[in-house]
Amino acid sequence: MNDSVITPGFLEGTAFQHYPAAMFPTIHPAHWLTSHIAVGGWSQLRRLIVMLTSHKTRIAPHNGFTWHPHRGLEIYTWVLEGTLYHEDTTGGKGEINPGELQRMFSGDWIEHQELNLGDEPTRVIQIWYAADEAHRGLSPHYQQVGRGDLPILLSDGVQTYTLIGGSSPMEQHMTGRLTATTVAPHHSAEIVPPREGEDLFLYITDGAGQAGRNEDTIPLGQYDVIVARPEVEPVALSAAGDAPLHYLSFYLPSFVS
Repeated sequence: MNDSVITPGFLEGTAFQHYPAAMFPTIHPAHWLTSHIAVGGWSQLRRLIVMLTSHKTRIAPHNGFTWHPHRGLEIYTWVLEGTLYHEDTTGGKGEINPGELQRMFSGDWIEHQELNLGDEPTRVIQIWYAADEAHRGLSPHYQQVGRGDLPILLSDGVQTYTLIGGSSPMEQHMTGRLTATTVAPHHSAEIVPPREGEDLFLYITDGAGQAGRNEDTIPLGQYDVIVARPEVEPVALSAAGDAPLHYLSFYLPSFVS
């Protein structure tokens, strides 16, 4: 599996795989923190090539991660709910709101803090990538892009934002692509297959629905994971009930053997 670190036998070599959220660990290491860990840590997917972690984190009001260091990483933060305050040793600071994407390049060393200063919980998806070797001498810095500046593709009841790669204004110092899709109630979107040399890691961030393959359907819930290869046959993701279905699609260097 190249540079992946995956529990033997957890991933199959098939074109489409679905994993319910309960197959991945949810941890509650402090009274103010709950995290569902899809990649990294105690997950069976301890690393997917360049992606070291992908986890959903819920931070209680007036709590958060105080000053701590990173090195050799490019960290992306996508806010789902609430507001996250960021401050780092480059002088960067500010709030990240729902639908905004922040990128922090750690270089050889950076320290930062991530806090929920509000009165309501904050939920974020945070993704850690190993920076490409060509950029590892670059000074630490950060960038934030608002929802209105991200490219969007609209179809019937479906909107997909390009977060990383393609025509996104977000710079990147890692190999991979990322999109965020919202499917309106009573609508569906077809999974966009990965390109040759890629595999797809799809993470349901909110809502519920079903995945339709040929004549089969699979129920989908929050924090479920789908893994797909380039040869995957058409799969439609549909929103159930009166709430939209939200998911992130990570296109990474091939990690399925």
